[in-house]
Amino acid sequence: MPLQHMNNHFKKVLLESTQSRQILSIDTIQSLWSGYGEILRCQLDSDFISSAIVKHVCFPNKKNHPRGWNTGLSHQRKVRSYQIETNWYQQWSKQCDNSCRVPKTYALESLGEEVFMVMEDLDNQGFNIRKNQVSFDEMLACLNWLASFHATFLGQKPDGLWKIGTYWHLATRPDELKVLKDKALKNAAVKIDQKLNSAQFKTFVHGDAKLANFCFSENNNQKHPIAAVDFQYIGGGCGMKDVAYFIGSCLNEDECEFYQQQLLDSYFNFLNKALTQQHKKIEFKQLQQEWRQLYPFAWTDFHRFIKGWSPGHWKINGYSERLVQETLELL
Repeated sequence: MPLQHMNNHFKKVLLESTQSRQILSIDTIQSLWSGYGEILRCQLDSDFISSAIVKHVCFPNKKNHPRGWNTGLSHQRKVRSYQIETNWYQQWSKQCDNSCRVPKTYALESLGEEVFMVMEDLDNQGFNIRKNQVSFDEMLACLNWLASFHATFLGQKPDGLWKIGTYWHLATRPDELKVLKDKALKNAAVKIDQKLNSAQFKTFVHGDAKLANFCFSENNNQKHPIAAVDFQYIGGGCGMKDVAYFIGSCLNEDECEFYQQQLLDSYFNFLNKALTQQHKKIEFKQLQQEWRQLYPFAWTDFHRFIKGWSPGHWKINGYSERLVQETLELL
């Protein structure tokens, strides 16, 4: 990205917040979904840091959704998601310690139709590996991150965040529900949503805890080998939403079937340990019982979205359909 594409105000914010003399270069890491901006790596002339990550959001006049969902509601949801991500970094992210590592924030700025976030470059902190596939141990490391994150925010009210987290939350997805052809699932959607939202034990959910949003370190044996990014859909909810979505982002249907119990057992062991380390007094047996029962509801809730949004998606498989049937029978 040429330097002139960043306006002078934002250049000044970047330089001042990182105590840098000049911007040496800017490289595009990726474009944001539907053409809403870019994530950039800026090399800096500074005595303190050599580079920073900039998330530069610029709301487009012409909306260009990859799957054709170009509605006003879709646009408003995205605009709100960037406001919420800004609130997360401003008000909440400092509560995360190394056990659920997130990038530090240098500056957060809004100007007209643009949002400008300057953040720590996690690559420079050793979290420089992104993965398309993971080993079982690497999945456990991500579940450990999620358990620590859920323990940290257990019982807190998501002020300034989505009241109900996740990007597929039913109230924000009426268009996808409208076109859903699975009548039994469509008719049960509200009850499934209510079941999840009425959980006694609530935390903050990351809301988009797919494999692509975890950053791995080279040394997977170290104590905290994972960091996570992308907090546009963080909000209140049952931790099983993150766990089900994460597992579904890593495994095919046979692997989901084979590893489900082992992965859930591991997650709850991590959660218990994190709550103990954080000295949180909680009826863990009750929490575990409730959340285990909600796991198929969390899976079915996402399945409802994906089946309406993209009926041919690879995640629509036999394992998912079986969990959906179990959930519908429980209702």
